[in-house]
Amino acid sequence: MTKTATFHDLDGASVFITGGGSGIGASLTDGFLEQGAKVAFIGRSDASEFVAEMEKKHGRKPLFIQGDITDTQALRAAIEASAKAHGPITCLVNNAANDKRHTTEDVDSEFWDWMIAVNLKAYFFACQAVIPMMKQAGFGSIINFSSISYMMGNAGYPIYTTSNSGINGMTRSLAREFGPDRIRVNALAPGWVLTQKQKDMWVTEEGLNTHLERQCLKDTLDPDDMINGVLFLASKTSKMMTGQALVIDGGVVTTG
Repeated sequence: MTKTATFHDLDGASVFITGGGSGIGASLTDGFLEQGAKVAFIGRSDASEFVAEMEKKHGRKPLFIQGDITDTQALRAAIEASAKAHGPITCLVNNAANDKRHTTEDVDSEFWDWMIAVNLKAYFFACQAVIPMMKQAGFGSIINFSSISYMMGNAGYPIYTTSNSGINGMTRSLAREFGPDRIRVNALAPGWVLTQKQKDMWVTEEGLNTHLERQCLKDTLDPDDMINGVLFLASKTSKMMTGQALVIDGGVVTTG
């Protein structure tokens, strides 16, 4: 990670990230620690090695809470543990998601419920849990990761695109509802970020070349490309920005 900007108000900030131990989330944890923030994150897989890496790099470690975001009680407990350790959470990053490929014909009720639980329900209940803390602090920033997939009308994962469209609707409604409390709620829509999971499961030379043809900028996106956009939305540098969707995709889709 190359540090390109310092957001002074994030020094000492209490930050909670879902899925902050791998992929994009790991880059975000790294980026917030670099700014001096106190970071906690929840994840299903053991992240002890990553925590040790962050401690070696930054001289302090993030708080890792192992758990499943689809378990609402476990998610709430993790958020409470974060606040107990670091103080009231003033920045929430809803990052964890699952873009498992599926066809409409193969979806059953159980798979539908699981995909919605991961990609939309957990976002809502994480927001619900931190809002009282942000009210207490007098301000807060919530960043909900969406995706350009629904803007492109991509096939191959219809529940995922449905969830991402829903995240935008939820973001706008919460921004309106809690704006009087100085709580800002924005979405961030990445393009095709080449995490290790994407490389292992979905990336093909043909598919990547086709996607790069759609980008204005011809470099592939990696997880670190999401850091500065998230830091900007978390910081009071963007204090009058709320209810918006920030797209970081190399120029595939257009907004406005």
